[in-house]
Amino acid sequence: MFQRLGVAGVVGALTLVAGLAVVAYSQPVVAVGLAMILVGTGLVVKGLATNLMRQFGFA
Repeated sequence: MFQRLGVAGVVGALTLVAGLAVVAYSQPVVAVGLAMILVGTGLVVKGLATNLMRQFGFA
């Protein structure tokens, strides 16, 4: 999985987790809300990318 992300993707994912940990340390309820927003956004992007690739015949 990490080969597909590349160095920038791994650093971005670690930064995202670190930022969420900082918020969770201060405000746990807000951190849960932010995590839900991030997961939802990721699922929407995955769905859009899958449909786009299917239209071009890659999936």
